Amino acid sequence: MNHFSQLLNVHEINDVRQTDIHTAEPLVPEPSAFEIEMAIEKLKRHKSPSRDQFPAELMKAGGRTIHSEIQNLMNSIWNKEELPQQWQESITVSIYKSAKKDCSNY
Repeated sequence: MNHFSQLLNVHEINDVRQTDIHTAEPLVPEPSAFEIEMAIEKLKRHKSPSRDQFPAELMKAGGRTIHSEIQNLMNSIWNKEELPQQWQESITVSIYKSAKKDCSNY
C-alpha cells in the first residue's frame, strides 16, 4: 500500500499537459437502422427483462415503430457518449445447480 501511495500521490508535478484530439468526423459512425434491427433479431426470447422491464419479445414484435424509437435512443446515447444511470446497474442472483453447499455449483 505504501509503495502505490507514494507512486500515485505525487504532488510536485505541476506541468501536466493534456492534448486534445480533433477529428473531422467521428471515428465510428452512429449505429444504422440495419445494425439495430440485426441486434434486435439476435436477442434471445424467454429471458428475464432487465431493470427497465422491456422484454426481448416486445422489441421483436414491435416492428418498425419500436425499432425506430430504439434507434433514436441509441443515436442519442451514441452522440452524448454517456449511458443512462439505470443501464449501469444490474441485479445478480446466484442460482445453484445441484448441491447448495458446494460453492462451485452456483
